[in-house]
Amino acid sequence: MSESFDCVILGGGHNGLTSAAYLAKAGKSVLVLEALEETGGAAVSVKPFKGLDANLSRYSYLVSLLPQQIIDELDLKLNLISRTIGSYTPVNVEGKETGLLVERTWGERTKESFKSVTGSMDEFKTWSDFYSRIEKAAQVIAPTMLNPLISQDELKQLVIEATDQETYDWLFTIPITETIEKLFKNDVVRGVVLTDALIGTFTDGRDKDLLGNRCFLYHLIGNGNGEWKVPQGGMGQVSKALSQKALSYGAQIRTNSKVTKVVSDGKIATVTYLDKNGTEQVVTTKYVLSNFAPSILNKLLGKNDDSKDEGCQVKINMLLTRLPKLKSGEDPTLAFRGTLHVNEKLTELDKSFQEAISGQIPTTLPSEIYCHTLTDNSILSKELQDKGYHTITLFGLNTPAALFDKDNDKSREKVKELYLAGLNSFFTEKIEDCLAKDIDGNLCIEVKTPQDIAESVFLPRGNIFHRELQWPFAVSNQEIGKWGVETDIANVFICGAGAKRGGAVSGIPGRNAAHAVLMASFI
Repeated sequence: MSESFDCVILGGGHNGLTSAAYLAKAGKSVLVLEALEETGGAAVSVKPFKGLDANLSRYSYLVSLLPQQIIDELDLKLNLISRTIGSYTPVNVEGKETGLLVERTWGERTKESFKSVTGSMDEFKTWSDFYSRIEKAAQVIAPTMLNPLISQDELKQLVIEATDQETYDWLFTIPITETIEKLFKNDVVRGVVLTDALIGTFTDGRDKDLLGNRCFLYHLIGNGNGEWKVPQGGMGQVSKALSQKALSYGAQIRTNSKVTKVVSDGKIATVTYLDKNGTEQVVTTKYVLSNFAPSILNKLLGKNDDSKDEGCQVKINMLLTRLPKLKSGEDPTLAFRGTLHVNEKLTELDKSFQEAISGQIPTTLPSEIYCHTLTDNSILSKELQDKGYHTITLFGLNTPAALFDKDNDKSREKVKELYLAGLNSFFTEKIEDCLAKDIDGNLCIEVKTPQDIAESVFLPRGNIFHRELQWPFAVSNQEIGKWGVETDIANVFICGAGAKRGGAVSGIPGRNAAHAVLMASFI
């Protein structure tokens, strides 16, 4: 006789753990099956550098979309810290090294920076108006993410009542780059705005499917203000808090358990997996919740799936003995405190996209840098803190998986050199000279291509969103009132990033899938 559970969750990423916590709290018997040695998926912290006590967030770095409501409902022991600086973009303007500094709360320093880089206050006024209106829209969109799906017309009405038709069109009907080019005149400012539409999405923001708009929307609506916060203790603390809560409510979590097959008739399902000894096990369940990408779930169900789930980012993690000085003269502890934009003017983003889509590694690679330790140095040992060490993580854009298919190792090394060269063009010293060394004398830097990410945490082609981001509303009358997590099998649900309101570290699809199950179990 096989074991039997009310709910079996495939994959112990943060969303799967969210589902487990809600369902176990509601009194359901829950089993989470995780193929890796630990839960968390891509929301983990690791010590990648031998002999050094630095606990880096390896794949995901900041938290914005995780609703405070989920934190409160599950009473999660989690501290998310605000960054005082939003972003800094080093640039050369007519031979002068300078940079655009944007505070989290715009003040005189931000205004002066806009004036210095653009030559007037016009761009700041446009910036202020643009983001103020986007925030008003975010305040009415964010609450809908935790409720059953509403129609596009209903969401449109909410946004227009909060702002106006033009703001709605910026978000939902006009390609984001067209809007940016119409509103902003400065190449640097245009690029800074556009980056939120590109993180994890391979587009130039001009496509008719509005992939860039969807990405932009998700980056700006978290908790109604779009603020990106640093998880104290590292990203692994988010998954740890969810895991502990799920276990406290009675859920079972089995690591080293690789799911190999799912069979369901819509009422009862069986899940086959290999345990830590490689022995095949079978469990029976009323409901299956998949934290896997939809394409992976389909294969487990025996369905053909030719989805194009292309990932497009490179991740580079580094441990530094000191922060490099900038040619602009800006204080590194300010420049690195927010998001540091590198080679992200609109023209640079356009050029690198065109090169990448033609099949070549861009000659100049755009990237974004996050320094966790300037906001929270608890991820370092006291010894490393006292020595002044810092971690920085780089998120590289316009590097689709296809660029690495022919020779992943060779291409990995090439993009590493290009990214570091891009950074060094704005520093007075080489960042290589600032890298710490592990106990074996190796430089503390690791590079993860889409293929590397796919292999380590099972994201298809390295796609951090599992597939293309979906609009957060019902696209058909049949979807209205549902949760955006349903499949064509009545008792199989998607609880991960591939759900209709998935993507990023949010817990939203995990919570929504749990609610869908609880509603179904009462019917």
